[in-house]
Amino acid sequence: MRFADIGGGNVAAASRVLAVASADSAPIRRMMQEARDRAMLVDCCAGKKCRSVLIMDSDHIVTSALEVAVVRKSLEE
Repeated sequence: MRFADIGGGNVAAASRVLAVASADSAPIRRMMQEARDRAMLVDCCAGKKCRSVLIMDSDHIVTSALEVAVVRKSLEE
């Protein structure tokens, strides 16, 4: 299993990531709130502003302080 750096010393299983989205849009923010309500949100921002959101195949939502392009590049390597 390969892991991708998502910032703050955190990693995510690259093969389990379905999508990486920007955290700026209202639908993504609603998705984050719904995941928080269901206890399925994993906050990896380490107190910084959330810039990207990883949607996992396990229905978890993982937030990252890194930009979408940086996370994507990490997933591709």
